[in-house]
Amino acid sequence: MTSNSPEIFTATSAYSLAGVAAMAFVAITGAKVLLPKNARWQDSFTFIWLAFDALIHFSFEGSFLYLSTFGRTVNSSVGPFAELWKEYTRADARWGVSDPTVVSLEILTVLGAAPMCCYIIRQIVKDDPARHYWIIVLSTAELYGGWMTFCPEWLTGSPSLDTSNPLYLWVYLVFMNVIWVVIPVWLMWDSYGHIAGSLRRAQAVTKAKKN
Repeated sequence: MTSNSPEIFTATSAYSLAGVAAMAFVAITGAKVLLPKNARWQDSFTFIWLAFDALIHFSFEGSFLYLSTFGRTVNSSVGPFAELWKEYTRADARWGVSDPTVVSLEILTVLGAAPMCCYIIRQIVKDDPARHYWIIVLSTAELYGGWMTFCPEWLTGSPSLDTSNPLYLWVYLVFMNVIWVVIPVWLMWDSYGHIAGSLRRAQAVTKAKKN
């Protein structure tokens, strides 16, 4: 019996997920090459995340921005990146029609967050403690971006989201977005500990001198 149901996991699905895995491999390799062997695991993890984050923003989301501005849309475009984003639009249709809220957030992401990732990576390599301030700024921006991507959709009943199968729901919508919530929250917590600890030690020294 022949089924008329569309194929769920396609070659484009495989290529897209393989591209994500390749970027993770590059990020891990970068940490091994650029960080000292005795680097804190927290710094190594942060380096890997930021490198992965920057690669995703510059390549995947940068291509989306190109395909969604100056009259272009993903749905009307052709090429490898257009096919990649058409695959994602099967889960969230807004990405195919140049939704102004999504495009506005991606402008900030590609032109702001991605370069900031690279700047913080440089600070990690130099062991500059000032990186913790910028990590909090970046993480706040990432969380805001995720909220503004989905909150307006939820408030209107999620008409653009397709959660009809596990690939769309758990991989495209949940996993590929929740990691940009969980990891930034952890980064903020870690950097807050460094900043608050430094300020408290400085305060203790000041009080000791006064006494």
